Amino acid sequence: MATKIFVNLPVKNVEKAKAFYAALGYANDARFTNETAASMVISEEIYVMLLAEDFFKTFTPKAIADASKSTEVLLCLSCESRAEVEAQVAKALAAGGSTPNEAKDHGFMYQHGFQDLDGHMWELAYMDMSAFPQA
Repeated sequence: MATKIFVNLPVKNVEKAKAFYAALGYANDARFTNETAASMVISEEIYVMLLAEDFFKTFTPKAIADASKSTEVLLCLSCESRAEVEAQVAKALAAGGSTPNEAKDHGFMYQHGFQDLDGHMWELAYMDMSAFPQA
């Protein structure tokens, strides 16, 4: 069985966050969704758990980082093409997100990313291993 990852993110508004991630094309898993949390399916192995800040606080004794002011983590998803990278960024912008950086082309790897409504940073990367520099 493949290992699954559940990325738990504190959000100010579960419904708005759920709508943002739905606009990126991610499905909601209603079995794990209520007024304090929403489970969004990125792939068979990757889920984003959008947890209302008060609910999120029940899982940790630490303060919640303000992702709009500091970087808590950089999440990166692989894409099948440069076009998919840019399409996802465009969806994020249309849904109210922002882009903290310009796209970067490293030849073998193309990167761009977005911030969601709460400032969580997502990188998107397409890698063409046939263009990877040989040692």
